[in-house]
Amino acid sequence: MPTSEMAIPTPGARVLIRDAEWVVRRVDHAPGGYQLVCDGASELVRGREAVFLTALDPVRALDPAATRLVPDESPRFADGLLYLESHLRQAVPGDDAIHLGHTAAMDPVPYQLEPARQALARPRQRILIADAVGLGKTLEAGILVSELIARGRGRRILVLAVKSMLTQFQKEFWNRFTIPLTRLDSIGIQRVRSRIPANHSPFYYYDKAIISIDTLKQDAEYRTYLEQARWDIIVIDEAHNVADRGTRSLRSRLAKLLSRQSDTLIMLSATPHDGKARSFASLVNMLDATAIADPDDYTAEDFRPGLVIRRFKKDVQDQVRDAFRDREVATRRCTASNVEEAAFEALLSVRASEPHRHPTNRNLFLVTLEKALFSSPAACMETARERIGRSKGNLERGSRASGLQAEVAGLESLIAALEHITPERYAKYQALLEVILHDFGWRGDNPTDRIVVFTERIPTLNWLKPHLARDLGLADLGRIAVLHGGLSDTEQQRVVEDFGNSQRAVRLLLCSDIAAEGINLHHQCHRLIHFDLPWSLMVFAQRNGRIDRYGQQRTPRIVYLVTESTNATIRGDTRILEVLKEKDEQAYQNIGDPSVFMGVHDVAEEEAVTRNAIADRESAEAFDERLTPVPNEGDKLLALFLGDGAEVDAPTPVPAMPPAPLTLFRDELDYCATALDRLRSTREADASTDDLFLASAARVRFTVNHETQTLTLDAPDDLAARYSYLPPEVLPASRRFVLTTSRPRMQEAIAESRRSESTWPSAHYLWRLNPVVEWLNDRVLAAFGRFEAPILGGIPGLQRRETVFVCSGLVPNRKSHPLLYEWAAAVYRDGEFVQLVPFGTVVERTGLGRVAMANRGQPVDVAELSALLPDAVDRARAHFRERRDQFEGAINTKLEEEVAALDAFRTRCLKRLEPDSCQPRLAGWSEQRSEQERAEIDAIHDEYLQWIEDTMTTEREPWVQVLCALTAVKPSTREA
Repeated sequence: MPTSEMAIPTPGARVLIRDAEWVVRRVDHAPGGYQLVCDGASELVRGREAVFLTALDPVRALDPAATRLVPDESPRFADGLLYLESHLRQAVPGDDAIHLGHTAAMDPVPYQLEPARQALARPRQRILIADAVGLGKTLEAGILVSELIARGRGRRILVLAVKSMLTQFQKEFWNRFTIPLTRLDSIGIQRVRSRIPANHSPFYYYDKAIISIDTLKQDAEYRTYLEQARWDIIVIDEAHNVADRGTRSLRSRLAKLLSRQSDTLIMLSATPHDGKARSFASLVNMLDATAIADPDDYTAEDFRPGLVIRRFKKDVQDQVRDAFRDREVATRRCTASNVEEAAFEALLSVRASEPHRHPTNRNLFLVTLEKALFSSPAACMETARERIGRSKGNLERGSRASGLQAEVAGLESLIAALEHITPERYAKYQALLEVILHDFGWRGDNPTDRIVVFTERIPTLNWLKPHLARDLGLADLGRIAVLHGGLSDTEQQRVVEDFGNSQRAVRLLLCSDIAAEGINLHHQCHRLIHFDLPWSLMVFAQRNGRIDRYGQQRTPRIVYLVTESTNATIRGDTRILEVLKEKDEQAYQNIGDPSVFMGVHDVAEEEAVTRNAIADRESAEAFDERLTPVPNEGDKLLALFLGDGAEVDAPTPVPAMPPAPLTLFRDELDYCATALDRLRSTREADASTDDLFLASAARVRFTVNHETQTLTLDAPDDLAARYSYLPPEVLPASRRFVLTTSRPRMQEAIAESRRSESTWPSAHYLWRLNPVVEWLNDRVLAAFGRFEAPILGGIPGLQRRETVFVCSGLVPNRKSHPLLYEWAAAVYRDGEFVQLVPFGTVVERTGLGRVAMANRGQPVDVAELSALLPDAVDRARAHFRERRDQFEGAINTKLEEEVAALDAFRTRCLKRLEPDSCQPRLAGWSEQRSEQERAEIDAIHDEYLQWIEDTMTTEREPWVQVLCALTAVKPSTREA
């Protein structure tokens, strides 16, 4: 059989290595060539996986003109249709449309597809999804990642998330998209170390992983492994945490390094910047290293639009009327008790020892002390005691700071006053009990009745837990849990898991603001209490977004607790915080972005604005007026991202939902059931074989329930072996898979997992990216022998004496990623070429796979077809060359734009480093530092140029494969 050396191996290709046929599953660069991960296709190697280095083993591909055409004798052409379908599923989209992501286990809303569309329209998929809290950024990322996997650009994936969200993110990606992320938390790392050989990188053993960036900071060994790895996709959740704020933190340095080790970078953040040009520039340059030359001075001209997308609930409300519930907000006011009033007086009597740090007459430490008291007496006592300890230490060291002793005395008097505030005399605590027991009618024995309470301070959490356990009758029942940043990663994940699972004991969750970032608390909870009012509008939005978010099934109920004092100062300061509460509601109802009120885009700085207003003794009215946003001012930094002068709050167009992918079967269940049935029946017919794979395949056990759209499959050994490289959570202990194509059934399975001891759904979503489906694709490819293609004889819809040869053409880039993959059908009539048509046209004409076709075993003249095949291949090859040239012509325009932008960036950067001849050099200016910056600029330029060449340069010759031949129904003897 004629073969030829392959210029570049491509996934899906059938190749000859060591005199055995293999299907290429994955391709990696390796010294001197490529590393191929292959599945055996011929008899001796079928069912086995092997890794080959092209530098050591010649890889040969079939001359498509010499393909052996073999009549398909299976009932209803099942083998031929399965063979075609398995290839069809490897078809790589060559446009920027959505082809797969919208069919995931979710109820897609048009706005959720826009980030993927926007990213796919760019040569390099790098995007910041900055949608507001609760709109479903994880789902939007999953849609884009699914599309990239379908395009052959998503084999190696790394997700960075905050510690408390590792399990949540991992589950969302698996349950909705069957993307298997191995969780590398502290326990996961130990598990991985026990499973892989010593000195092996887990980031190569598991090519899809999720890890906390804080874990990487603490584990130098894993950080080293990570720095040496390359990725197809990196996702950074809560990306504002990795911005460079001038401290060159390890987080930001790691993120910057990783951004240069991946083709695709997806950042997620509802609070994408802190208002500082430099820190914002650091995120922009991670997305596009050629964007901003001077991080302190840039405009919209410095970078092209398309890097970010940002919407608020009001922007998409016309699309999500059934997905969001209007929330109910209430304020519970309580009158301060006498002992609380005494504590307020004691606090205002404290005289700080240090000089005033504020232009007015209130010391900022005393405002901090007041903030702690607004949280709870326990928090205030801790703050006071810490200050006393520092002051006494200064006195012991002989400090002469004036007023130290007076300050200590005042703080001790304050602590004495605070100690009189018992739970019974603490008005806000009593109001909390009233809200829980009476307003909410809460019952601790109802597993679906759950409440989350937010407070800023950990001492407040620690005080609340035992008192609530006593007063609610929950002592030692495990029904109250606390969540804060001091817990380990696994403890944080366990608390979130328990609160979201109705079978777990937790009914009341006490959270610090660590839980206000990203965590989903809405599955079993729709009621939230603010025990203290935040001093930042961003925190208001983050807290409320834990239950008021996409997918909430009940009306969110939010209650604010406010203490009313007779003390004029305390009353005025409380009113300042109530202004923030009102501004948050105004943003929710009308504006969308709460940051427009203060314009600083950072929690700490928003708190500073509030603190300074209180220190200035600013009236609530003046504060309210000062926080009135300027019309059309918006978020200026994000407006730069959006480009073309577009407003941040511009309405999002509502596109039509994409069509379903082309298939020759009714649905995924029909395809899988047919494939498993053929696999089992074929192997049973050949049960005498000595081939271990065939013998094991004969024992494939499965059942199909079309009514519930469910497939149950006992995993054969070779399928279970594949799962050994996936997260252990996704392989059922019994090795029995329950798979469903029904979105409602999958949603119920996910919900059921929150009502059972098992926190992972019992069912898995059956769609194209499921590992079981991928395993089946590889198995049915072996329905025909080495370098064979089926003949489907007697197909209705074709004209008399008409023959159709279906071929595929694939053009990869230098990384072996498919850039162009198309099918074409060469039509012949009476042995003469007629035309070349798209495969979809053939499907429409014949009803192939759409209508039941009996295989009557019509005789086929194989020799005649084989004689026509070389001409069909030549015509197909010429067509694919022409399509390649068209594709390259279109992509060259983008390539030239990329190179021009790259060169312009380098010029801007180098110009910035040139010393101004008319001005003396700045103090501390260093030629060595300048040279280092030049070297870094050159490195970025060279890396990006290499990326352009590797990913946007096509191989010259398309790889052509003959997929099948179709012949018409032969006329009867009388007709002939």
